[in-house]
Amino acid sequence: MRKLALIATLLALAGCNTVAGVGEDVSAGARTVQDMF
Repeated sequence: MRKLALIATLLALAGCNTVAGVGEDVSAGARTVQDMF
């Protein structure tokens, strides 16, 4: 589980170059999870 979280974090950071981009990605992920419930 810990490795999966680390890999997901690294991919998110590699996918965007700015802190604002990371924030947007996290927000989008949270909205997706919220919509599942």
